[in-house]
Amino acid sequence: MALSLVLLLAGCGINQIPQKEQAVNATWAQVQNEYQRRADLVPNLVATVKGYAKQEQETLTSVTEARAKATSINVDASTLDDPKKMQDYIAAQDRLGGALSRLLAVSERYPQLKSNQNFLTLQSQLEGTENRIAVARRDYIQAVQAYNTELATFPGRFWHWIMYSDKEPHANFRATTPNAEQAPTVQF
Repeated sequence: MALSLVLLLAGCGINQIPQKEQAVNATWAQVQNEYQRRADLVPNLVATVKGYAKQEQETLTSVTEARAKATSINVDASTLDDPKKMQDYIAAQDRLGGALSRLLAVSERYPQLKSNQNFLTLQSQLEGTENRIAVARRDYIQAVQAYNTELATFPGRFWHWIMYSDKEPHANFRATTPNAEQAPTVQF
């Protein structure tokens, strides 16, 4: 009798909520991993550009400051549900991304820098990292959607009410850049 009850419970979705919550935590860790990869590339990129563009000190300073701010804010599994902390973290990462865009624009003014192998390698790694960040964000959004859906639908809603009432829906990833949904205008 007890064995059949355990088998019945195991097959009815009782474990879905903790499994999906762990998936949310794991995908958020991957987002942080990609942000860290970008932060690790920045000092090398700045050092390479610095050798060519001494007069671009303001841009280099803004990149360094944005990196410091982005790496000073930590969001882990225990604070994923804090919308303010998430917003601050995402805003800092967005500022770093903007500063990096300005840094890459500096390279357009220095043809010898564009042909420097170190710069080209770092630029390629940074572009790849930006793509990896986008994929990690997408995966996180999907994991949050699956978790929140489990809490809101049957039988997850039942198990949430009975056994996991302390579990709250997770906040989803939100763009913090104003008008991020509009494509930027590019003028030459």
